[in-house]
Amino acid sequence: MTLLSARDLAIHNRLHPTALDVQAGELVALIGPNGGGKTSLLRALARIEGASGVVAVDGEDIDEAPMARRRQLLSFLPASRDVTWPISARDVIRLGLDRDDEKRIEEMVSLFELGRLADRPVNQLSTGERARVLAARALVGNPKLLLLDEPLSNLDPYWVLHFLEIFEAAAEAGHMVLAALHDLSQLDRFSRALLIADGRIQMDETPAKLVASERFEEIFRISSANGRWAIRKPADPRSLP
Repeated sequence: MTLLSARDLAIHNRLHPTALDVQAGELVALIGPNGGGKTSLLRALARIEGASGVVAVDGEDIDEAPMARRRQLLSFLPASRDVTWPISARDVIRLGLDRDDEKRIEEMVSLFELGRLADRPVNQLSTGERARVLAARALVGNPKLLLLDEPLSNLDPYWVLHFLEIFEAAAEAGHMVLAALHDLSQLDRFSRALLIADGRIQMDETPAKLVASERFEEIFRISSANGRWAIRKPADPRSLP
């Protein structure tokens, strides 16, 4: 069975030593306050910024894998959608492959409905259109592990739902998907949720159990009332910073 095993992951002043295991088929949401460590955890798993620790996929140490093999093991989609290169969207997708595969590229063009955009310079596309191109690049190599930083940002409602369907299909096919989110209304589409704050994984639960917990309300400073989120008022107003 495909397995992500991470031990002693850390980034100085941003992510405390962290351990994490993920099984094939899991669709994992990373949630937490701004600056809590979601991006740092994803970047540490992707072996970016010289993060310490060990990350293995199916027993293969990512740090020891050649670059072509890394693309087969994992891909990382950053939160930024900025692309300054004046190259075609199709060629950006191609960058996710270790060898040219026109059939696979066309599958991604079709999946992300990029037909009329595929030959346009990517730096001339809208932010949402670039998000689709970059997501296609992340998936084109068919990696076992997908690390996605705010993949639903800058998308209209149709594309939010379509991206979620794509991620669910990847998980059903045996891939591991970790995605950082801000929109809590999408949590029920995930099989597992990690609550990250202060550079640590504070909770690891099913989405329903996590959102219903007192710890969730304490960290986010919100609560659910009549099916809506509301700011959680402190018991003692003098405790406000």
